Amino acid sequence: MGPLEGTRIIEVASIGPGPMSAMLLADLGATVIRVERMEESGLGVKKPKRFETVLRNRHTVAADLKDSAARDWLLRLVAKADAVLEGFRPGVMERLGLGPAPCLAANPALVYGRMTGWGQTGPLALSAGHDLNYIGITGALHAIGRAGAAPTPPLNLVGDYGGGALYLAVGVLSALLAAKRTGHGQVVDAAIVDGTASMMTPFYGLRAAGMQTDERGANILDSGRYYYDVYECADGRWISVAPIEAKFRKEFLAALGIAVAEEAAGYEESPALRSAIAGRLREQPLAHWCALLENTDACVFPVLSMEEAPRHHHLAARGTFIEVDGVTQPAPAPRFSRTQPAQPVPPHARVLTMEEAELLW
Repeated sequence: MGPLEGTRIIEVASIGPGPMSAMLLADLGATVIRVERMEESGLGVKKPKRFETVLRNRHTVAADLKDSAARDWLLRLVAKADAVLEGFRPGVMERLGLGPAPCLAANPALVYGRMTGWGQTGPLALSAGHDLNYIGITGALHAIGRAGAAPTPPLNLVGDYGGGALYLAVGVLSALLAAKRTGHGQVVDAAIVDGTASMMTPFYGLRAAGMQTDERGANILDSGRYYYDVYECADGRWISVAPIEAKFRKEFLAALGIAVAEEAAGYEESPALRSAIAGRLREQPLAHWCALLENTDACVFPVLSMEEAPRHHHLAARGTFIEVDGVTQPAPAPRFSRTQPAQPVPPHARVLTMEEAELLW
């Protein structure tokens, strides 16, 4: 079983980063009971249960937390839990009588993880929002896109899952370590704006050093350099080119047969080299370039679709993708030498009763 085996977590159902964070912890072996509403919330993108891959590895209970009996039941679970995860707007759990105060009173060592977009405090704390809004105000969205083009929405990977789910998981795990050491729990205020801003730390450093501008498509990592971009091949497929360091660029250009008198050690753009690279890569199909460059230090690899990625020989060899109930999906990550997580189980079609859920503890 995974390294979190024996850890008991209550997930009060939400959307986006909350379920993803709970999945990460459940994948690593935690026992997670997901408490859902009695009726649909109308939020998020609904799909058949079998395809709710982010809900894997959990036990689900439907409960009306506005009912006093359901509140009492949840507090009994809380008394034996290690952590609670919730993703409502500030004040909602307090109005239900299930905020940090009564939960920590029932269990002083409890870690109470709170997932929001704007955070528990601040002028926008009570405003609605989604991933694109949160990454928009942190500088992240403005920085993503090509020269002369509008900012490009990067799915909801940067905000919901990077700045949200991962930071909540790290916060909860950190607080669990502190609780084990001190016997005292605490509240974790995980805001997507905070996590996204944190991920932008190196770029703010580059900007302060004069190596990053606010102009899209004009920087080292945003397609503004010939050595960090995607190029089209003869068959219309795309290939990722990323030899940032001079020694890797030298190997890449030599493999393509592009003569350069002296490759600069700096990070400048070169329209001439960009044009030469684009022209050369359009001469052959993607498979040709992969075969030529894969086992070199040229840092060149194919751009694959979600249909193709699970079949890539490296990912297949590592078991990066697995099949659960006939649905292809990523395997738990990261890997462990001793406590490797078990194969995930699909989202449970059957909803447990409150009494059944109590027996899991």
